[in-house]
Amino acid sequence: MYKRILFAYDGSDAGQKALFDCSDLAQWSEAEVFLVAVMPSAMSFVGLEGGVYDVELEEREKKKYQAVLQDGLSRLSARGWTARGEVLVGEAIDEITKYAKKIEANLIVVGHKHLDSWAARWWRGSISGALIEHAPCSVLVTITS
Repeated sequence: MYKRILFAYDGSDAGQKALFDCSDLAQWSEAEVFLVAVMPSAMSFVGLEGGVYDVELEEREKKKYQAVLQDGLSRLSARGWTARGEVLVGEAIDEITKYAKKIEANLIVVGHKHLDSWAARWWRGSISGALIEHAPCSVLVTITS
């Protein structure tokens, strides 16, 4: 059964649904629960044309992602769960899979929202789909319409 469950949390409706729908898995398997929020690296804020590194922007982003993480930890705590959390910095798929390997996760849980148009799906990509391809363990995707 699952002994270490990693929730990849972004604060979205899909992420919240993943927490609510799947937090009971931890109880059933008596698993340790981990929560991560992934902040894009500072280089992601600089466009292809170049730009100037903005320390203030990075600090605002760090605070935003720390708040997202705290929100997820609070939601789990309200349901009676103790979870360890961390803000990771980098490309979401790489950071989630590296963290899953580091903690020897048995399951990664992520929310997914169906996008209406093919252009939106193409532009945004699918973190959940990419995780399935790259994860070192099972991936559970919860769907929000």
